[in-house]
Amino acid sequence: MFTGIIEEIGTVKQIKKGVKSAELLIEAKKIFSDLKLGDSVATNGVCLTVTKINGNLFSADVMNETIKRSRLGDLRQGSSVNLERAMPSNGRFGGHIVSGHIDGVGKIISISKDDIAFWYKISASSEIMRYIIEKGSITIDGISLTVAKTERDNFSVSIIPHTLSQTILKDKKIGSIVNLENDIVGKYIEKFMTVQKGITKDFLTQNGF
Repeated sequence: MFTGIIEEIGTVKQIKKGVKSAELLIEAKKIFSDLKLGDSVATNGVCLTVTKINGNLFSADVMNETIKRSRLGDLRQGSSVNLERAMPSNGRFGGHIVSGHIDGVGKIISISKDDIAFWYKISASSEIMRYIIEKGSITIDGISLTVAKTERDNFSVSIIPHTLSQTILKDKKIGSIVNLENDIVGKYIEKFMTVQKGITKDFLTQNGF
């Protein structure tokens, strides 16, 4: 599990492409303080497993399903990526619950300045938008952000200077594609309500409420 608080920006040093998969070699600094083989690292919001460590470089495999769901397949040598280690049991919960399992992608359709902040408007499919609510949480390229506005086919977030400076969001332009992960809580509630066909007094009594 992750929190959406980016620890550092890494650099893709090499990509070995398979028929439908890829192996990424990523350079970083901070995350190596306790990184081990088998650990999870969110890379632009995608949970990847560390398969090799060599100094300040780590390798991770990207399977076909991940490439189809996210934009990791668009990475090139020299690309910058947001990095976050999995949250330790004694860590601070600064963002929200982030699984690292991308739901889909969105497109930045406008960027505007508002005093010290920047507004990013992002279009997304109906499958993504159904779980996005005003003042709810959304993960954009691994960054935990608060939804400020929603419309039928897009949503907006307001970004403070610190977040821009510490993430790759500052490099994004109008037309850039970003990885999106909806708040997992909403998805579980929808599934639960579908299975239970609604919460009744009898259901609550049976489950100790």
